[in-house]
Amino acid sequence: MTIKLNKLYRLNISILIKYFLSILFITSFTSAPWAETHDIITPKPEYSSQCVNIIQSLERNHYSEKTLDNEMSSIILNRYIKQLDPMKQLFTLSDINQFKQHQFRFDNELKKGNLDMAFEIFNLFIARSREKLEYILSLVETREKKIDFTQDESIIIDEALLLWMPDKQSLYPLWKSELKNHIISLILDNQDNASISDTLKKTYSNRLKHLLQTNAGDVFQIFMNSVTSSFDPHTQYFPPTASEDFDIHMSLSLEGIGAVLQNEYEFTKVVRLIPKGPADKSNLLMPGDKIIGVGQGETGEIKDAVGQRIDTVVKMIRGPQNTFVRLKIIPAEKNDSTKTIQIKREKVKLEEQAARKDVITLPQPNNPPLKIGIIEIPTFYLDFNAYNKGDQDYKSTTKDVQKLLFELKKENIDGLILDIRDNGGGSLKEANELTGLFLKSGPTVQIKTKNRISRLYDEDPSIEYSGPLIVLINRMSASASEIFAGAIKDYHRGIIVGARSFGKGTVQELQPLGDGKLKITSAKFYRVSGESTQNLGVVPDLQYPQLYKIEDTGESSLDGALPWDQTLKTAYSSYLPLDDIYKKISELYEERSLKDPGLNYLKKRIEIGSKLNSKAALSLNLEARKLRKKQYEKAELDIKNEYLKAIGKKPIEKTNQKDTGIEDAKTILMYQTHLVMADFINLSKPLGFSW
Repeated sequence: MTIKLNKLYRLNISILIKYFLSILFITSFTSAPWAETHDIITPKPEYSSQCVNIIQSLERNHYSEKTLDNEMSSIILNRYIKQLDPMKQLFTLSDINQFKQHQFRFDNELKKGNLDMAFEIFNLFIARSREKLEYILSLVETREKKIDFTQDESIIIDEALLLWMPDKQSLYPLWKSELKNHIISLILDNQDNASISDTLKKTYSNRLKHLLQTNAGDVFQIFMNSVTSSFDPHTQYFPPTASEDFDIHMSLSLEGIGAVLQNEYEFTKVVRLIPKGPADKSNLLMPGDKIIGVGQGETGEIKDAVGQRIDTVVKMIRGPQNTFVRLKIIPAEKNDSTKTIQIKREKVKLEEQAARKDVITLPQPNNPPLKIGIIEIPTFYLDFNAYNKGDQDYKSTTKDVQKLLFELKKENIDGLILDIRDNGGGSLKEANELTGLFLKSGPTVQIKTKNRISRLYDEDPSIEYSGPLIVLINRMSASASEIFAGAIKDYHRGIIVGARSFGKGTVQELQPLGDGKLKITSAKFYRVSGESTQNLGVVPDLQYPQLYKIEDTGESSLDGALPWDQTLKTAYSSYLPLDDIYKKISELYEERSLKDPGLNYLKKRIEIGSKLNSKAALSLNLEARKLRKKQYEKAELDIKNEYLKAIGKKPIEKTNQKDTGIEDAKTILMYQTHLVMADFINLSKPLGFSW
């Protein structure tokens, strides 16, 4: 019967949901002998006022000016369901239809602080998760008899193709398929039979133990972050915690290996690497990789990290300096396999993150050699303490680069490359002042809040370097890096070369909220041209092969990221357009790239990864998976040897062979940038360009 009276509806919604869920619980737990009832988790009384305060702060202070209406109510429900069951293995179509009947009531209930429905959905999630884990554990005991790896079966990995199962019985084959895929991964990882059994028992037992330790505070945080992330992915609620745990949440940086992590549903994903940190220098971990296990020391047991909270995984990875941590990962470039890597924990040395210079001499046929200066800027740093104390010798990016430019000018360089690849940002003040070293004067960035637009200016008319300039960026160039690159591009001061940048163009501020905190997006960055750096990032004038998967890295990969847009262009005096030079440089680069061994090697590596990751499903036939792995390894070996042959070096026999003589991608692309700079210098001279 359809209830049409709003008052009656409000009075009975909680009763109806509880009755419905109680039926589901009875069905779940009477269908299997190992299933037992669990304690129902209910919200604490204080959560009601906390919820109201969070909602009010979001509506009042968030940049997007979204309000909690029916549309947002539906978004929150969908996000919460996806957070709990991203692979559609726990809820059924019947469950979803029942939830959807109340999707437009969420806004009203939340404004009143009513969390009953959120907790009831979570209780169903726990019941189904428990049943799934206990069912899988029962299969582990009899896997050699009940699991057949010769069948022509597959498991869907493309989320867009997943469907809700009609009823609970339809979930069991999905759970069995997950176990089969896990076993195949362990076999392909060269684990023996006894080790596989031990790993499976520990993994699923620990997941079950972790699940049953879930408390009301966990549920409240998970749900409220489904609410906050519906406004944008950088807005987050932090409940009252110890300061150490809070600092981990806020920085998401790991003291020890130098990596920035985030939760992506049940996985912990690498967002970026701290420049010159242990992980970065190891060349073993990449943005987009998913960490599924952590082990201590060179031989310690690898403990399961799937489904763990971000702070739990961080604590597993952190440790004393000069010790080793082993990470089991699903590589971003190969999502159907796992590998285990080992990284030595070290503190990121500040001196290694400082700007540094190099000079290369590039021979030219029929012309004198060119001297090219290179300045690498790993981050935009500033010693705030010394600066605030008035210490004139405070350390900063701009001051260091200024000294390096002075030294390079004494060496009579013909052109300058600023390498800000993998630079995740830092001080906005430094981005502004560094831009000023290359411009006469003018605005460098616009900062737009809900109520006004402010601007940062370079007010010093002096220029530290006025010759040909290239700014080299990649997908991991973010925030302050994008502000700097965007300003150089808009002023036509130089050429932006590389790959599309990260797209982090929002500003967050921290607001106290009772005993907790709310990190909320309050502003957006815009270039002087009026274009936002948000989502789209900075698109280079000359594009190199994209080494990082766009769909796994950068702002655009985040669910619900604020869109790219434009605001009013501000007044600024740019240099002469470089369009004709861009066009000719691109033509010369494309001509070279057809026969350049390094570029062809990178392109083929990207093609293999794209082909591998384009699969919508994975075979659950063991021999088919072994063949797939063998084919990939052969293709990888072939392109490596093709490259080695082209540069006159000996072939290798295994893909993981050390000291192969193969240059890393960053080195290959830097060499290309030397050649692009030579083109830039030679093309700009006859035209009389001056900056």
